[in-house]
Amino acid sequence: MSRTKKITKEAKIKRDIKVALLATVAATAAATAAAAVTSFKLLADVAVNKTLPKRVYKMQDKLSGGGTDKEILNMINENGELLKRTVTERVAIQSHDGLTLVGHWYPAENAKRIVVAMHGWRSSWYADFGTSARFMHDMGCSVLYPDQRSQGESGGEHIGFGVLERYDCFDWVKYVIERFGSELPIYLCGISMGATTVLMASEFEFPACVKGIISDCGFTSPRAIWSHVLKNNLHISDKIGYPIANYFVNKKASFDGDEMSTVDALRKNSLPVLFVHGDDDRFVPVQMTYENYAACTADKTMFIVPGAGHGMSYFKDPDGYKAAVADFFARHDK
Repeated sequence: MSRTKKITKEAKIKRDIKVALLATVAATAAATAAAAVTSFKLLADVAVNKTLPKRVYKMQDKLSGGGTDKEILNMINENGELLKRTVTERVAIQSHDGLTLVGHWYPAENAKRIVVAMHGWRSSWYADFGTSARFMHDMGCSVLYPDQRSQGESGGEHIGFGVLERYDCFDWVKYVIERFGSELPIYLCGISMGATTVLMASEFEFPACVKGIISDCGFTSPRAIWSHVLKNNLHISDKIGYPIANYFVNKKASFDGDEMSTVDALRKNSLPVLFVHGDDDRFVPVQMTYENYAACTADKTMFIVPGAGHGMSYFKDPDGYKAAVADFFARHDK
């Protein structure tokens, strides 16, 4: 074989190796990209689908950042079951978009006020408010506990992270006034996504009998909470993950993670707000309540509980929590 032919053959081999390597890199990149898109689609399902995909049941603790004491979780479950077994009246309304929404009416004898209490993401009215129910009842609060859309007994296929639920909150207040009148003061109360719901609803003009809002550990927007969870709890780049997940959410649930925020609503709000948050919250960082507080142009009070995790402020400091709520009622019942 001549030297020229040998060089040509070697060059061809090198070229073929280079082409194969490039093809391998391209195929790997394509496979990686496809796997990433599939993963973000799954996260979108976890965020908004009524039914949680079975393969991610064990992810919930990771999504929330973990850290909740098992003893406290057992207490939450016990208190929740106690409230669930309490005799309440099942009520229902139609949402603005045609869903049947279910609520649970728990009246107090000689009630002094009415509270509309919105629960959080993938939770329930009895789990989120089981611990504080007796306290509220003893203070003379008749409480309406709605099942948020696509949760519990309420209709719907997708959770709206407050963007959709804020309209439901307004409709529940209309129901309360139509049924019970406007003599008693009415308060909006929410925990986690329920807090975001009532804060987003604050952009609406409520009747004068609605006196204030109690917001416990609410996030500022879908974008903010999704980005936080992706980056800090799942250790995924939110710059890549958020746009893809938001695309699938928009496609499924017909809302955009950027279209609404509590900060925007609170700039229009005229209702007094009591902001509550634990400073060890790994799911919804306390910074979001600081942002909400700063944006609020109405009368406002903030109660931060040192060492309390997500939704754990009442457990960590029950006396302080009760005092803050009692003072809020006393100042705004008039």
